[in-house]
Amino acid sequence: MSTRNRSTSPTASGCAGGGDASWQPDMPSVRAVSDRDEWDATLLRTPQPQALQSWDWGAFKEGWGWRAERLVWSDAAGQPCAAAQVLQRRVTGVPFTIAYVPRGPLLDFADGDLLRTVLAHLESEARRRLWLFIKIDPDVRLGSGPEPAPPEPPADRVVALLEQRGWRFSSDQIQFRNTVRLDLTADDATLLARMKPKTRYNIRLAERRGVTIRSGSLADLATFYALYEVTSRRDGFLIRPFAYYCDVWTRFLAAGRGQLLLADLAGETIAGLFLFVFGPTAWYMYGASGNAHREAMPGHLLQWHAIRHARALGCTDYDMWGAPDHFSPEDRLWGVYRFKVGFGGETVRGLGAYDFAPRPLLYHLYTRLMPAVLNAMRRRHHLAAPPPITAC
Repeated sequence: MSTRNRSTSPTASGCAGGGDASWQPDMPSVRAVSDRDEWDATLLRTPQPQALQSWDWGAFKEGWGWRAERLVWSDAAGQPCAAAQVLQRRVTGVPFTIAYVPRGPLLDFADGDLLRTVLAHLESEARRRLWLFIKIDPDVRLGSGPEPAPPEPPADRVVALLEQRGWRFSSDQIQFRNTVRLDLTADDATLLARMKPKTRYNIRLAERRGVTIRSGSLADLATFYALYEVTSRRDGFLIRPFAYYCDVWTRFLAAGRGQLLLADLAGETIAGLFLFVFGPTAWYMYGASGNAHREAMPGHLLQWHAIRHARALGCTDYDMWGAPDHFSPEDRLWGVYRFKVGFGGETVRGLGAYDFAPRPLLYHLYTRLMPAVLNAMRRRHHLAAPPPITAC
């Protein structure tokens, strides 16, 4: 899939920043935004709007211990040219805060001066507010395909600038670095032709075996979570309580930016997926299946319906959300990756998360302790009884 500018991008001259130099009248100014409609409208004007930067995602995280601060940089004419939703959370037991800009900041990364201005502000806030660190993981493309290669422009300049300014590649990658993306501007016949023959066969097989796909509602969230819990135990990943997912799924459904699709067979719901939709992109954020009827290939038919549903909503990109860090059969995501690339998408290698830590010693201690804590949580999750599922 070719790289496309997915919305109108600010010009480099109009939004050029001045890095760390003294402020000049033509440099971008920054302000906080507290209006939902203004925030989301601003994001939709950036080159690559992100669901995890949307108002709904920030509002959801505020119910789970984070505080969301939404910043917009504007040029001399008052036109927005960059945005960052900064999530902040106190570290238990110490007077420090961690900050995170999920899938952001949002800007034209070919504009090096603007990027310097945004980074300088985030660095300054980290120092002033006693943040232990601030993490960013913008959607910057390093390259295409599973084979390692030097970063392509502008990612090569972004990496160099981050390293020059003291940002370090994070050992804690919250989101997936790499993914598989489909271009939805084609018709059904073209999309099917791009798929691997086995994928097309499995879509038809699911239909022959009687699998049907339907749109889910709030009443189906508990069923979907039960399947998600089965999937987490089968595949060995950590999930949160039902209330957490019920909150985010409900918010995105209510805002018209989420879609639950479920696969049924013989009166039983056997698989499902949840899409986030924001701007021109749909993200396959959550997928789940039970242990029964897996031979009926419900996941293949679900994806085909999700792809066409996203296109019907006007999306031009379908992000399958996640691919291995290391493209080898030993990677835990290898099987999932093979499933995803079967649909004919492009493997995209991404920049990943970078941290800026004003206090390197404390940051070092924190990053050494957290893996042990997370591993202990995963062991408890694997051994524990399934969590109770109550109403939303």
